[in-house]
Amino acid sequence: MSELLSRNADCIIWLARYMERAENLARILGVAETFSRDQAGRNWLAVVQINADEERFFARHRVADAHTVPHFYILDADNPNSVISSVRAARENARSLRPLLSTEMWRQLNRMSRWMGGLSANAVSQANLSALCTEIKEACQLHLGITEGTFYRDQAHYFYWLGKNIERADQTTRLLDIKYHTLLPRVEDVGSPLDTSHWGALLRAAAGYQAARRVLGGTITPKSVAAFLLFSDSFPRSVILCVRQMDWLLAQLRSRYHLRGGSRAMELLDELRAALSDQTIDHVVDHGLHEFIDWVQSQLILIFSEIRETFCQSR
Repeated sequence: MSELLSRNADCIIWLARYMERAENLARILGVAETFSRDQAGRNWLAVVQINADEERFFARHRVADAHTVPHFYILDADNPNSVISSVRAARENARSLRPLLSTEMWRQLNRMSRWMGGLSANAVSQANLSALCTEIKEACQLHLGITEGTFYRDQAHYFYWLGKNIERADQTTRLLDIKYHTLLPRVEDVGSPLDTSHWGALLRAAAGYQAARRVLGGTITPKSVAAFLLFSDSFPRSVILCVRQMDWLLAQLRSRYHLRGGSRAMELLDELRAALSDQTIDHVVDHGLHEFIDWVQSQLILIFSEIRETFCQSR
Protein backbone atom coordinates (compact mmCIF):
# COMPACT_ATOMS: atom_id res chain seq x y z
CA MET A 1 0.00 0.00 0.00
CA SER A 2 1.47 3.32 -1.06
CA GLU A 3 0.11 5.67 1.58
CA LEU A 4 -0.44 3.36 4.54
CA LEU A 5 2.05 0.68 5.47
CA SER A 6 0.46 -2.74 5.88
CA ARG A 7 1.72 -3.05 9.46
CA ASN A 8 -0.06 0.23 10.26
CA ALA A 9 -3.30 -1.10 8.79
CA ASP A 10 -2.99 -4.13 11.06
CA CYS A 11 -2.40 -1.96 14.13
CA ILE A 12 -5.36 0.27 13.28
CA ILE A 13 -7.73 -2.67 12.83
CA TRP A 14 -6.60 -4.16 16.15
CA LEU A 15 -6.84 -0.82 17.96
CA ALA A 16 -10.49 -0.63 16.93
CA ARG A 17 -11.19 -4.26 17.74
CA TYR A 18 -9.62 -4.11 21.19
CA MET A 19 -11.58 -1.00 22.20
CA GLU A 20 -14.83 -2.46 20.93
CA ARG A 21 -14.03 -5.72 22.71
CA ALA A 22 -13.41 -3.94 26.01
CA GLU A 23 -16.77 -2.17 25.79
CA ASN A 24 -18.64 -5.33 24.86
CA LEU A 25 -17.02 -7.36 27.63
CA ALA A 26 -18.38 -4.77 30.03
CA ARG A 27 -21.79 -5.15 28.37
CA ILE A 28 -21.73 -8.95 28.63
CA LEU A 29 -20.69 -8.82 32.28
CA GLY A 30 -23.45 -6.30 32.94
CA VAL A 31 -25.99 -8.70 31.42
CA ALA A 32 -24.58 -11.59 33.47
CA GLU A 33 -24.77 -9.51 36.65
CA THR A 34 -28.42 -8.75 35.93
CA PHE A 35 -29.20 -12.41 35.25
CA SER A 36 -27.33 -13.51 38.38
CA ARG A 37 -30.06 -12.00 40.54
CA ASP A 38 -32.49 -14.59 39.17
CA GLN A 39 -30.31 -17.54 38.12
CA ALA A 40 -28.36 -19.82 40.43
CA GLY A 41 -24.95 -18.80 39.13
CA ARG A 42 -24.99 -20.61 35.80
CA ASN A 43 -24.93 -17.31 33.91
CA TRP A 44 -21.30 -16.79 35.00
CA LEU A 45 -20.25 -20.05 33.37
CA ALA A 46 -22.10 -18.94 30.24
CA VAL A 47 -19.83 -15.89 29.97
CA VAL A 48 -16.81 -18.18 29.92
CA GLN A 49 -18.43 -20.51 27.41
CA ILE A 50 -19.46 -17.90 24.84
CA ASN A 51 -15.90 -16.55 24.86
CA ALA A 52 -14.52 -20.10 24.44
CA ASP A 53 -12.29 -19.59 27.48
CA GLU A 54 -13.05 -22.75 29.48
CA GLU A 55 -9.52 -24.16 29.33
CA ARG A 56 -7.80 -20.92 30.29
CA PHE A 57 -10.35 -20.04 32.96
CA PHE A 58 -10.40 -23.38 34.74
CA ALA A 59 -6.61 -23.51 34.75
CA ARG A 60 -6.87 -20.56 37.17
CA HIS A 61 -10.20 -21.08 38.95
CA ARG A 62 -12.18 -24.05 40.25
CA VAL A 63 -15.62 -22.50 39.81
CA ALA A 64 -17.20 -19.83 37.65
CA ASP A 65 -19.04 -17.48 39.99
CA ALA A 66 -19.73 -13.83 40.75
CA HIS A 67 -16.21 -13.35 42.09
CA THR A 68 -13.97 -15.28 39.69
CA VAL A 69 -15.55 -14.44 36.33
CA PRO A 70 -15.65 -10.61 36.68
CA HIS A 71 -12.07 -10.61 37.95
CA PHE A 72 -10.96 -12.88 35.10
CA TYR A 73 -12.61 -10.70 32.44
CA ILE A 74 -11.84 -7.26 33.85
CA LEU A 75 -8.68 -7.24 35.97
CA ASP A 76 -6.72 -10.37 35.04
CA ALA A 77 -3.77 -9.06 33.03
CA ASP A 78 -2.71 -12.64 32.26
CA ASN A 79 -6.00 -13.22 30.44
CA PRO A 80 -5.55 -11.86 26.90
CA ASN A 81 -9.34 -11.51 26.60
CA SER A 82 -9.81 -9.32 29.70
CA VAL A 83 -10.77 -5.67 29.60
CA ILE A 84 -7.45 -4.56 31.06
CA SER A 85 -5.53 -6.64 28.50
CA SER A 86 -7.66 -5.26 25.66
CA VAL A 87 -7.13 -1.66 26.75
CA ARG A 88 -3.39 -2.17 27.13
CA ALA A 89 -3.20 -3.86 23.74
CA ALA A 90 -5.17 -0.99 22.21
CA ARG A 91 -2.70 1.48 23.72
CA GLU A 92 0.30 -0.48 22.39
CA ASN A 93 -1.17 -0.47 18.91
CA ALA A 94 -1.91 3.24 19.27
CA ARG A 95 1.71 3.86 20.30
CA SER A 96 2.85 2.29 17.03
CA LEU A 97 0.42 4.58 15.21
CA ARG A 98 1.29 7.76 17.10
CA PRO A 99 2.03 9.86 13.95
CA LEU A 100 -1.38 8.94 12.52
CA LEU A 101 -3.58 9.44 15.59
CA SER A 102 -4.93 12.68 16.93
CA THR A 103 -3.46 14.01 20.17
CA GLU A 104 -6.88 13.70 21.79
CA MET A 105 -7.14 9.99 20.93
CA TRP A 106 -3.70 9.28 22.36
CA ARG A 107 -4.32 11.20 25.59
CA GLN A 108 -7.66 9.52 26.26
CA LEU A 109 -6.21 6.04 25.69
CA ASN A 110 -3.41 6.83 28.12
CA ARG A 111 -5.86 8.05 30.75
CA MET A 112 -8.04 4.96 30.39
CA SER A 113 -5.04 2.63 30.57
CA ARG A 114 -3.79 4.29 33.76
CA TRP A 115 -7.26 4.18 35.31
CA MET A 116 -7.68 0.48 34.53
CA GLY A 117 -4.24 -0.26 35.95
CA GLY A 118 -5.17 1.44 39.22
CA LEU A 119 -8.34 -0.55 39.89
CA SER A 120 -8.37 -2.76 42.98
CA ALA A 121 -9.93 -6.19 43.35
CA ASN A 122 -12.80 -4.56 45.21
CA ALA A 123 -13.82 -2.78 42.01
CA VAL A 124 -15.25 -6.05 40.64
CA SER A 125 -17.11 -7.03 43.79
CA GLN A 126 -20.83 -7.69 43.45
CA ALA A 127 -21.63 -4.34 45.05
CA ASN A 128 -19.45 -2.40 42.57
CA LEU A 129 -19.58 -4.45 39.37
CA SER A 130 -22.56 -2.78 37.72
CA ALA A 131 -21.13 0.71 38.26
CA LEU A 132 -17.71 -0.38 37.02
CA CYS A 133 -19.17 -1.88 33.84
CA THR A 134 -20.94 1.42 33.20
CA GLU A 135 -17.69 3.35 33.67
CA ILE A 136 -15.84 1.07 31.26
CA LYS A 137 -18.57 1.43 28.64
CA GLU A 138 -18.55 5.21 28.98
CA ALA A 139 -14.76 5.38 28.70
CA CYS A 140 -14.90 3.32 25.50
CA GLN A 141 -17.71 5.49 24.16
CA LEU A 142 -15.59 8.57 24.90
CA HIS A 143 -12.79 7.04 22.85
CA LEU A 144 -15.21 6.43 19.98
CA GLY A 145 -16.55 9.98 20.13
CA ILE A 146 -13.05 11.46 20.15
CA THR A 147 -12.06 9.22 17.24
CA GLU A 148 -15.13 10.22 15.24
CA GLY A 149 -14.45 13.91 15.87
CA THR A 150 -10.66 14.06 15.42
CA PHE A 151 -9.37 11.13 13.32
CA TYR A 152 -8.30 12.21 9.81
CA ARG A 153 -10.43 10.62 7.05
CA ASP A 154 -7.84 8.71 5.05
CA GLN A 155 -7.11 5.00 4.59
CA ALA A 156 -6.43 4.64 8.31
CA HIS A 157 -9.95 5.80 9.10
CA TYR A 158 -11.48 3.15 6.83
CA PHE A 159 -9.36 0.39 8.37
CA TYR A 160 -10.32 1.55 11.87
CA TRP A 161 -14.02 1.24 11.09
CA LEU A 162 -13.51 -2.11 9.40
CA GLY A 163 -12.06 -3.44 12.64
CA LYS A 164 -14.77 -1.78 14.70
CA ASN A 165 -17.60 -3.31 12.67
CA ILE A 166 -16.08 -6.79 12.56
CA GLU A 167 -15.75 -6.83 16.34
CA ARG A 168 -19.15 -5.23 16.90
CA ALA A 169 -20.97 -7.78 14.76
CA ASP A 170 -19.21 -10.63 16.53
CA GLN A 171 -19.95 -9.26 19.98
CA THR A 172 -23.63 -8.63 19.18
CA THR A 173 -24.00 -12.31 18.33
CA ARG A 174 -22.33 -13.22 21.64
CA LEU A 175 -24.71 -10.99 23.60
CA LEU A 176 -27.66 -12.63 21.88
CA ASP A 177 -26.31 -16.14 22.37
CA ILE A 178 -25.75 -15.72 26.10
CA LYS A 179 -29.50 -15.31 26.60
CA TYR A 180 -31.07 -17.27 23.80
CA HIS A 181 -29.03 -20.46 23.95
CA THR A 182 -26.84 -20.84 27.02
CA LEU A 183 -29.36 -19.20 29.35
CA LEU A 184 -32.47 -20.60 27.72
CA PRO A 185 -35.12 -20.48 30.46
CA ARG A 186 -37.26 -23.31 31.65
CA VAL A 187 -40.39 -23.87 29.57
CA GLU A 188 -42.56 -22.48 32.35
CA ASP A 189 -40.49 -19.27 32.41
CA VAL A 190 -40.94 -18.41 28.73
CA GLY A 191 -43.03 -15.26 28.41
CA SER A 192 -43.04 -14.66 32.15
CA PRO A 193 -42.22 -11.23 33.65
CA LEU A 194 -38.80 -12.64 34.56
CA ASP A 195 -38.13 -13.72 30.98
CA THR A 196 -39.31 -10.36 29.60
CA SER A 197 -37.11 -8.45 32.03
CA HIS A 198 -34.09 -10.47 30.90
CA TRP A 199 -34.72 -9.61 27.26
CA GLY A 200 -35.08 -5.97 28.25
CA ALA A 201 -31.76 -6.17 30.09
CA LEU A 202 -30.16 -7.68 27.00
CA LEU A 203 -31.40 -4.80 24.85
CA ARG A 204 -30.05 -2.29 27.37
CA ALA A 205 -26.68 -4.07 27.32
CA ALA A 206 -26.62 -3.68 23.54
CA ALA A 207 -27.56 0.02 23.89
CA GLY A 208 -30.73 -0.78 21.99
CA TYR A 209 -33.56 -0.65 24.51
CA GLN A 210 -35.05 2.72 23.50
CA ALA A 211 -34.58 2.01 19.79
CA ALA A 212 -36.19 -1.41 20.09
CA ARG A 213 -39.15 -0.03 22.01
CA ARG A 214 -39.68 2.52 19.23
CA VAL A 215 -39.67 -0.24 16.61
CA LEU A 216 -41.32 -3.06 18.55
CA GLY A 217 -43.72 -1.03 20.64
CA GLY A 218 -44.65 -2.78 23.87
CA THR A 219 -44.04 -6.27 22.51
CA ILE A 220 -40.65 -7.61 23.60
CA THR A 221 -40.37 -11.30 22.77
CA PRO A 222 -37.37 -13.57 22.20
CA LYS A 223 -37.99 -13.57 18.45
CA SER A 224 -38.53 -9.83 18.17
CA VAL A 225 -35.34 -9.05 20.10
CA ALA A 226 -33.32 -11.59 18.10
CA ALA A 227 -34.67 -10.14 14.83
CA PHE A 228 -33.84 -6.61 15.96
CA LEU A 229 -30.24 -7.47 16.88
CA LEU A 230 -29.65 -9.52 13.75
CA PHE A 231 -31.68 -7.86 11.01
CA SER A 232 -32.42 -4.21 11.84
CA ASP A 233 -31.44 -1.86 9.02
CA SER A 234 -31.16 1.12 11.36
CA PHE A 235 -29.72 -0.09 14.69
CA PRO A 236 -25.94 0.63 14.80
CA ARG A 237 -25.08 -2.66 16.54
CA SER A 238 -27.23 -4.97 14.44
CA VAL A 239 -25.27 -7.65 12.66
CA ILE A 240 -26.62 -6.86 9.21
CA LEU A 241 -25.85 -3.15 9.50
CA CYS A 242 -22.28 -3.93 10.60
CA VAL A 243 -21.87 -6.28 7.63
CA ARG A 244 -23.18 -3.64 5.22
CA GLN A 245 -20.79 -1.09 6.70
CA MET A 246 -17.90 -3.52 6.27
CA ASP A 247 -18.86 -4.10 2.65
CA TRP A 248 -18.99 -0.35 1.96
CA LEU A 249 -15.68 0.33 3.74
CA LEU A 250 -13.87 -2.41 1.85
CA ALA A 251 -15.32 -1.19 -1.45
CA GLN A 252 -14.09 2.34 -0.65
CA LEU A 253 -10.57 1.09 0.08
CA ARG A 254 -10.52 -0.78 -3.22
CA SER A 255 -12.03 1.98 -5.38
CA ARG A 256 -11.08 5.26 -3.75
CA TYR A 257 -7.53 4.23 -2.81
CA HIS A 258 -7.04 1.63 -5.56
CA LEU A 259 -5.96 -1.08 -3.14
CA ARG A 260 -5.54 -4.42 -4.83
CA GLY A 261 -7.00 -7.65 -3.54
CA GLY A 262 -9.85 -8.26 -1.17
CA SER A 263 -12.06 -10.07 -3.70
CA ARG A 264 -12.43 -13.13 -1.50
CA ALA A 265 -13.36 -10.99 1.51
CA MET A 266 -15.98 -9.24 -0.63
CA GLU A 267 -17.40 -12.61 -1.70
CA LEU A 268 -17.65 -13.78 1.91
CA LEU A 269 -19.31 -10.50 2.90
CA ASP A 270 -21.82 -10.91 0.07
CA GLU A 271 -22.60 -14.43 1.27
CA LEU A 272 -23.10 -13.26 4.84
CA ARG A 273 -25.17 -10.25 3.80
CA ALA A 274 -27.41 -12.44 1.64
CA ALA A 275 -27.96 -14.89 4.50
CA LEU A 276 -28.93 -12.04 6.82
CA SER A 277 -31.15 -10.35 4.22
CA ASP A 278 -33.04 -13.35 2.87
CA GLN A 279 -34.06 -15.15 6.07
CA THR A 280 -36.86 -14.44 8.50
CA ILE A 281 -36.39 -14.84 12.23
CA ASP A 282 -38.96 -17.67 12.19
CA HIS A 283 -36.83 -19.62 9.72
CA VAL A 284 -33.65 -18.99 11.72
CA VAL A 285 -35.22 -20.03 15.02
CA ASP A 286 -36.84 -23.12 13.49
CA HIS A 287 -33.48 -24.28 12.14
CA GLY A 288 -31.51 -23.32 15.27
CA LEU A 289 -30.58 -19.79 16.27
CA HIS A 290 -27.46 -20.93 18.09
CA GLU A 291 -26.28 -22.77 14.99
CA PHE A 292 -26.96 -19.72 12.83
CA ILE A 293 -25.01 -17.51 15.23
CA ASP A 294 -22.12 -19.98 15.12
CA TRP A 295 -22.12 -19.79 11.33
CA VAL A 296 -22.16 -15.97 11.37
CA GLN A 297 -19.21 -15.94 13.75
CA SER A 298 -17.31 -18.38 11.53
CA GLN A 299 -17.94 -16.14 8.52
CA LEU A 300 -16.67 -13.10 10.39
CA ILE A 301 -13.49 -14.98 11.30
CA LEU A 302 -12.93 -15.91 7.65
CA ILE A 303 -13.58 -12.35 6.49
CA PHE A 304 -11.14 -10.94 9.02
CA SER A 305 -8.49 -13.47 8.03
CA GLU A 306 -8.89 -12.55 4.36
CA ILE A 307 -8.62 -8.82 5.11
CA ARG A 308 -5.47 -9.31 7.17
CA GLU A 309 -3.89 -11.63 4.61
CA THR A 310 -4.63 -9.15 1.82
CA PHE A 311 -3.84 -5.81 3.42
CA CYS A 312 -1.92 -6.39 6.63
CA GLN A 313 1.55 -7.62 7.39
CA SER A 314 1.64 -10.72 9.62
CA ARG A 315 2.88 -10.07 13.10
